[in-house]
Amino acid sequence: MIGLSLTRCECTVCPVAMSVESSHTDVLAELTAGVCRIQLNRPEALNAWTPQMGRDLLAALRSASEDPTVRAVLITGAGRAFSSGADLKVPREMTDEGLPDLSIRLREIYNPIVLTIARAPKPVVAALNGPAAGLGAALALACDLILAAESSYLMLPFVKLGLIPDAGSAYLLATRIGYGRAVQLAMLGERLPAQRALDWGVVNEVHPDDELAAAAQSFTERLAAGPTVALASMKQALRTGTQRDLEQQLKLDATLQQVQAGTADYAEGVNAFKEKRPPEFTGS
Repeated sequence: MIGLSLTRCECTVCPVAMSVESSHTDVLAELTAGVCRIQLNRPEALNAWTPQMGRDLLAALRSASEDPTVRAVLITGAGRAFSSGADLKVPREMTDEGLPDLSIRLREIYNPIVLTIARAPKPVVAALNGPAAGLGAALALACDLILAAESSYLMLPFVKLGLIPDAGSAYLLATRIGYGRAVQLAMLGERLPAQRALDWGVVNEVHPDDELAAAAQSFTERLAAGPTVALASMKQALRTGTQRDLEQQLKLDATLQQVQAGTADYAEGVNAFKEKRPPEFTGS
């Protein structure tokens, strides 16, 4: 678990994590008043996801989910972003056919993160301290409750790369706000500002930027002080009613995403992103 550091934490993972020496940790966690606060910690890259950061986050979430001393989980980002999505500077794995493998990280890392949050027998809260885009938006939407800073926004920019929203992001968004609004955000890749996200029912609370951290900690401590078993049952009942096919959707996302690997539009989208210019899609 190199890259994972849990400080001032009573979780069961601590003895393992603290025995690992690392010059930088991409995921930090600590336990206070029953709340395991997990922080994405690549502020210099706006907390863009690398496979290692994903693995460390998955390990932290699994540990927090299984640890009875953790009664609620709070996820946030370091610096000025929650997460800007996947780090496109990290080379993609390749398939046997010589195409970018767009599904392997979903199947092995990112989809398990979403399922771990969904199945955790305790509330999981996201605190959006800044932009939540791509995989960052998927992570936020996977959580049970979302608090947001006034300057934050959610965004599904996949269309600009010639890709589909993955890790369950479009599905999870649609379960919160319905097909019409979700398909607009997915197909146009538009920003959803915090206040509009509150009005549409995507987030639960919006706070001034400098008050979010304290508000999120207090909010999650209230949940941690509640009847944990009952809250877990509520979560199971609500998710079963609204997200019955989440696991199947995640599998479908990974399959459909790989379809894009051989398209000219995907290649153009990635090149345009790297060259900081608008893409010129041809529909092929």
